[in-house]
Amino acid sequence: MSAIILFNKPYQVLCQFTDSEGRAHLGDHIQQPGFYAAGRLDYDSEGLLLLTDDGPTQHRISSGQVHKTYVVQVEGLAQAKHLQRLRQGVRVKDYVAQALDIEVLGKKPAWLWPRQPPIRQRKNQPTSWLQLTINQGKNRQVRRMCAAAGLPVLRLLRTQIGDFKLGDLAPGELTWHELT
Repeated sequence: MSAIILFNKPYQVLCQFTDSEGRAHLGDHIQQPGFYAAGRLDYDSEGLLLLTDDGPTQHRISSGQVHKTYVVQVEGLAQAKHLQRLRQGVRVKDYVAQALDIEVLGKKPAWLWPRQPPIRQRKNQPTSWLQLTINQGKNRQVRRMCAAAGLPVLRLLRTQIGDFKLGDLAPGELTWHELT
């Protein structure tokens, strides 16, 4: 029987099982052989990462057929013009990145843990919290599309991949789901 591991990837953990430079990586947290990441989160991003021992499931999740939802802290006050650009799509490198859904959150989510080290704070620069959903999964896509819309990303957390949700997993924790 195949399975999926839901893992809350901490900040500054590589999405690979080894690292020749001594950085934190998945192998520090997951010792189950035969499991591979279905998609990635960059070193500076946090949140839900799925790992599976089932090739077709890994391909389906990684290929862009599955929606991914993020909570993002951006520099500046997100306005209607920013959200519209993200909904319409912004050019990022050689492709157009588009938010399928986006909303401004009133404040930092209450469930969110403090990041270590904390993000940089500018006394006179406000920030906004967004929740956005995409169906692509290009390298640093959410960071690049927000920057292209005029909202540089300060903190990025993935909270959902398809039907799988981060829930109350703390950073570094994991849980298992059997595939049927």
